[in-house]
Amino acid sequence: MLTKESLQFLDDLKKNNNREWFQENKKRYEVFKKDYHQLVSAFLDVMKPLDPSLDLLEVKNCTFRINRDIRFSKDKSPYKAHLGIWMSGGTKGLNRAGYYVHIEKGASFIAGGFYSPESEDLKKVRKEIAFFYDDLEEILNNKDFKKEFRSFDTNENNSLKSMPRGYEKDHPAAEFLKLKSFTASQPYDISEVTQKDFVSKMSKKLIALKPLNEFINRALDTEE
Repeated sequence: MLTKESLQFLDDLKKNNNREWFQENKKRYEVFKKDYHQLVSAFLDVMKPLDPSLDLLEVKNCTFRINRDIRFSKDKSPYKAHLGIWMSGGTKGLNRAGYYVHIEKGASFIAGGFYSPESEDLKKVRKEIAFFYDDLEEILNNKDFKKEFRSFDTNENNSLKSMPRGYEKDHPAAEFLKLKSFTASQPYDISEVTQKDFVSKMSKKLIALKPLNEFINRALDTEE
């Protein structure tokens, strides 16, 4: 679990997102960072036995820098006022599906799958869906998956208005072939983060995404 002090640090940082405040609170940040890394380690301890593809992961593979990349953003706030944990068996420079934990006041969620893939990877996943739709349907209809995530995340920004080139309009997987990302998520209240069973509870939910991640990674590992 994460301590209340670490959550308070994020809350204070959101209200004082500038370099002067951050430097004045550097010691608090160092305590927060240690707490963050301990939380990641706890997740890996639980998730690795459930998904062997994560076996080689270390804490440093699953964390994010607190500094924001503001080069192309209208928001020039220098720091992230949230915490993220990314667990995936993909190696450096090789994108793969995985599991994600997001901790942010009013916007906390867990998720998994493949977010915003590059063009070639997107083609591979769509091809896998088109040819093995029955496999995907079985995964999405699994009782554990449906209980926690229901289906893929869908919204107007994540879906094409028409079918991608090369696919029939009446394809049985039409709604999934239009997707730009292949993720599933579930919100939770940030108050759960400080509870003792937070890691075990969220890991139990996340592992319901394992078959989906395996389906996507199978597509990405296929040679064209």
